[in-house]
Amino acid sequence: MVFSSPSGEVFRPSAVPVGAVSSIDPLMLYAAAIDTSDYVARIAPLIRQFVPFIGRLLDVGAGGGQLGHALGASEARWTAIEPSSNMQARLSRLPHPPLVVGSGWEAADVAAGAHDTVLAATMPTIMEQPGPFLARCRTWARRTVVWVVPAQRGPRGLCFAGCLPSNWHGEDETPGYEHTLRRLQPADHPHDMAFAEWTFTAVVPSLEKISAFLAARLEWPAHDPRRPQLLAHLAAQAKPHADGFMLDIARRSAVMIWRM
Repeated sequence: MVFSSPSGEVFRPSAVPVGAVSSIDPLMLYAAAIDTSDYVARIAPLIRQFVPFIGRLLDVGAGGGQLGHALGASEARWTAIEPSSNMQARLSRLPHPPLVVGSGWEAADVAAGAHDTVLAATMPTIMEQPGPFLARCRTWARRTVVWVVPAQRGPRGLCFAGCLPSNWHGEDETPGYEHTLRRLQPADHPHDMAFAEWTFTAVVPSLEKISAFLAARLEWPAHDPRRPQLLAHLAAQAKPHADGFMLDIARRSAVMIWRM
């Protein structure tokens, strides 16, 4: 089978060893794509409109730390709560690295009221347990709590979900911020909320590998007939890049603000 990209480039897929797919860390994949996306450029200025003084920052579930670094590193010391060892290594390589607390938010040993601003971005907890999580964030924050929550329709837990036809993943497509608001008591709704449009731009060396990774995440059997269809679907969207192929996915995020 032969596929072509929008530019007309033709390529022939090759088999992808199972080990090559299982070796992909979804957090690393997402963090690398945030490096090449306009996420920080779109989200950070919006946050600063509502929070002109960030002060000492606590970034909960920091991941690669791109947004926290843009907000916090220039003003004061900042702290990141991040359980993933791979993400901790990335954080340590930032120009102004944070103090890293290597645990989940429930077990994090962070002093109450020690940070001016508490940031949490694109964490499943925000949508699944917003009440308990907000209570914890408030204990840490002196001034402000900021959440960044997915606001586009589509599944929230799958990298590159925006590349898939909706009937292929079978997940709830309700925007994440709606789940958050529904699960919060009205008195706990944010004081301010705004939306930002941005583009998730991922550079991948192999469409075959990313296609196999997505199929595995969707738990499709090895010989599922949708697998070649998925690869063709990705190929139709991909643009040639010096390091492989580039995939662009339109995204929307809600920025929620609470003031102490």
